[in-house]
This record gives sequence, C-alpha cells and structure tokens, in this order.
Amino acid sequence: MISLFDIFKIGIGPSSSHTVGPMRAARRFMESISGRDGLAHVQVTLYGSLAWTATGHATDKAVILGLCGERPETVDPEKADALVAEIWRKGVISIGPATVRFQPAHDIVLDKETRPPVHTNTMQFTAFDRDGRLLENARFCSVGGGFIVSEDAAESTSYTMPEVPYNFSSGKELLDLARRDGLGIADIVLRNETALRPKEVVVAHLDRIIDVMMHCIERGIASRGILPGKLEVRRRAGALYERLREREKLNSSLPHEIMDWVSLFAIAVNEENAAGGRVVTAPTNGAAGVVPAVLRYYRDYCPGATREGMREFLLTAAALGGLFKLNASISGAEVGCQGEVGVASSMAAAGLAAVLGATPSQVENAAEIAMEHHLGMTCDPVGGLVQIPCIERNAFGAIKAINAASLAMRGDGDHRVSLDQVIRTMAETGRDMNHRYKETSLGGLAINFPEC
Repeated sequence: MISLFDIFKIGIGPSSSHTVGPMRAARRFMESISGRDGLAHVQVTLYGSLAWTATGHATDKAVILGLCGERPETVDPEKADALVAEIWRKGVISIGPATVRFQPAHDIVLDKETRPPVHTNTMQFTAFDRDGRLLENARFCSVGGGFIVSEDAAESTSYTMPEVPYNFSSGKELLDLARRDGLGIADIVLRNETALRPKEVVVAHLDRIIDVMMHCIERGIASRGILPGKLEVRRRAGALYERLREREKLNSSLPHEIMDWVSLFAIAVNEENAAGGRVVTAPTNGAAGVVPAVLRYYRDYCPGATREGMREFLLTAAALGGLFKLNASISGAEVGCQGEVGVASSMAAAGLAAVLGATPSQVENAAEIAMEHHLGMTCDPVGGLVQIPCIERNAFGAIKAINAASLAMRGDGDHRVSLDQVIRTMAETGRDMNHRYKETSLGGLAINFPEC
C-alpha cells in the first residue's frame, strides 16, 4: 500500500517529476553538505528528460529553490521568481554558514547526450572545496509524482510496505479484503492510514488537499493574461467561465453543458500549474486538474454531496493511484501520459463511483474503464512546456472519468478485463513506447507544431 500522503502532495507547477522532485532532491543535497568544511562551489547536472525539458518544466528554477532550502509544499509561488532571479544576479548561494559559488548559467548543466543508466529523470549534485576538490557527489532519480530516490535505490523495483491492517498490492487483493470484511475501499484506506498516524491528522490532510484543489480552481478562473514561455498561450479559464455564466442566465442550457463546467475546472487548475502556481499532485502536476475537476463536479452537481463524501472520494482515489505507482508508473518520462492523465482519470473515476454508491467491484471496474481508454497516450509537450496538449488533456481526462464511473455503475461489477490486467498492459506499453514520446519534446506534437 502506498500512502494517501504520498499520492496527494502539495507543490508548485508545472511538473511533479521535473519541478517538485528536483526541488526535493536539491534540498536533500543542500542539507547533506550544509556545514561542510571548505564548501565553496556547487554544480548540478540534469540528464535525460530533465535536460530536454529543463526550462519549459522549470527544473532549473526548482533546483535553485531546493538549494535555497525551499520545500515544494510551503514555497510561496509569488516570491519564488524573485528568489531565483537574485541567485542568477549574485552568482552565489547560502548553504548553512557558507556563501557558495553557484552560477546557474554554468553550474546547471543540461546533459542531453549521456543516457542515464537507471532512470531518464536523473540528476547529479556535486560539491567542491576552494581548490576544486570533490567534497560530495549524489545522484537522484525523480520517478514521478514528486517521488525521489537515490540512483542506487532506483535500480530496485521493490518497495518497503508499511505495517497496516489491510495491506494490498493489487486490485484483486483490494477487492478480496473488501469482500472479506464488508468494507468499502475508502474504509480500508482510512483504517490503514489511521494505523500509521492519528485520525485527526489524516482528516486534516484530506481537508487541506480539498481546500487547495478548490482554491486552485478559483484562482485559475480569476486569473487572466499570458502563461509563461515562448508559446505565449493565453489563459482561457476566466473567459470560459464568463461565457458559461451568461449561458446559464438564458435558462436554455443543454444537458451536456455540465461537461463544459467540468472542462473549465480542469483547465483552470492546469493553467495555474503552467503558471507555477500551487497545485496538488494528483497523482502528478501534469495531471493535476483531473481529480479536482471531478471532485468539484461531485460537490456542485451531485445531489447529497457532502464534505465527508469528498474525503471518501480522495481516499478511494488514493488506493487506485497507489496500485498504478506500485505496479507500473505515474511518470510521463517512463510510460508517457497514460501514466499521468490516464492514472488521474482512473483515480477520479474510482472516487466518483464510490461516492455515488458503487460497490467495490464497480469502483474497480470504473478505474479499469478509465485507464483502458488512455492506454498508449504519449507525453509530447510542445516547447517543453506543460501547456499544449497538457491543459486540454486534463479536461478530457476528467470527462472520461465521469463517463467511466457512469458506465461501471450501469453494470454489476462483473467484467472480463481486470484492473490488474490493464495496469500490467499500461506498464508494458510504456516500456515499448519510443523515448521520443516520453516527456522529451522530441516527437509527436512537440515537433509537428510550429512554435513560431
């Protein structure tokens, strides 16, 4: 079982594996060298997907923030750019008591030629003394969803499972536990989480995640202007909101226009993500809009929706996201966007089905349907930016999640293809996918869309 606290994490955009993970790694390295005698110079080398999309995914910015001691969950997005600009201007950084030479233009090296031996999202941090002698060297892999591991640990595919009452590592095991004890999936996750920490801590985390998600939607709707980057993409959420509100006044809305609202919610979140705002990895930043959009759909359009229901939604979604993380991947750089928007859609479908009264078998079916129809989705961000096709892709992932939940609840939970089989297929498809389509901006729309 992978914890709810690992699946839903608060950070800043635009990418969990390229922004949140590198910031965590840089901070960890900073802490390891703080106070070292003779510390005088730090250098960072980015490899693979991190190097190819470093500027568009703000990996360079994230590394600087991490070396400054910032954390993804607490850094102020409004002040981050000014802090980074100061480091660029001064060419030094404070690490513990030392003022250390760090000139981003020279000391953040983008190695696009060397293929990292273990994981495409590899980064190396190196510290030197005043005479240029090596003090410390560390290599980390950012494996999706903000998770980081040392390169040595990344070679292992095993996880240390916590001691909890209901341990499960597959959809079948999860359903077997639910049937055995007559529990819902959310009940199982809650009992596991409260075996590791007080219930009030778990509830507070759920409520914090809900509040950040809903606030992110509101910020995205309220914001105007051009998103960062050379594509100069104009924010659309605010104008779309105004048109939808005008349409409501006419009292002639078509039934399907509710889906326009769902799309709006997802677009609002991912425009905030693209702008470097505060979002929730759900399970990643590139897919951060799917779960909030479907959760907002439940809150605003489903009769009987409650705060407790929103918590149940997230607990259920976390269980499904954990299965994908454990048995496949949630990294676009590993398996393409099927591992990001596809997993988010699967999580959202499961969460929605659960709060609408589905059985555990129907919940598993909803998750399976949603992922089945994202299989093979590539990650080919234009210009290395998490904007095209990422923002609209979240809207479609949310719509698919609602449709998957509805289809599953029209059945009895009995279906031919299991979630476990789909997860295995997703992992195999990701391994077979050409690297150009896995968050490198070297294939697909990234090269067929004229940027100028």
